Amino acid sequence: MSPHVLILGGTTEARELAAALTALPGVRVTTSLAGRVTRPGTVTGDIRIGGFGGADGLAAWLREQRVDALVDATHPFAQAITAHAARAAAVTGVPAVVLRRPGWRPGPEDRWFQVGSLSEAAGLLPLLGPRVFLTTGRLGLAAFAHLTELHFAVRSVELPEPPMPPRTEVLLARGPFTVDDETTLLTTHCVDVVVTKDSGGAATAAKLTAARRLALPVVVVRRPALPADVTAVPDVPAVLERLGLSPR
Repeated sequence: MSPHVLILGGTTEARELAAALTALPGVRVTTSLAGRVTRPGTVTGDIRIGGFGGADGLAAWLREQRVDALVDATHPFAQAITAHAARAAAVTGVPAVVLRRPGWRPGPEDRWFQVGSLSEAAGLLPLLGPRVFLTTGRLGLAAFAHLTELHFAVRSVELPEPPMPPRTEVLLARGPFTVDDETTLLTTHCVDVVVTKDSGGAATAAKLTAARRLALPVVVVRRPALPADVTAVPDVPAVLERLGLSPR
């Protein structure tokens, strides 16, 4: 019987993994997307849209669809679904792997302020400058809504919803971005400070290089911890090896 792999997706690595798995003979692949983005990138294999209804719903789906392996390749900040996946895998006995791209690390010339939450990031901003480039995603703007004296340039794939800071300019764009692109953006908008989550990966890392080039401070929100007894692998080959599906 062909093995059935469920990928909890939405990231570049999830799409790469789906392509790698579907290229293997006899492997059935289903990628589950939360549906928060109306134009997701191209995904090979089967696709399902929407949530499962928590860990119990996911466990039921794993049983009903006869899933042989579960790969959590969601965003590093998708804390709830990662917890649900770990619980569902434990309950059903389905082998599970977490795929997480490595986080970013500051260099000697970087001016990073690492914080534990969006609220902590917001608390630092009045001390760092009045013009902010905010790239933490469209769902977390409420944490900054009280900063009425600051001006925000907010980059997002889709239009964010309120509440958000009153002085906000939305920049709709999807990466990857070049260092020159990011340098131009930061200078054009007279940015004083950059705020980002530690998403890792190359697609959005150019802003960090541009900030270093311009000697700008960067507030970096640390990733949430993985659930207890859960470890992550850094790339697609490591997932294939863990699943025993490495090409020969």
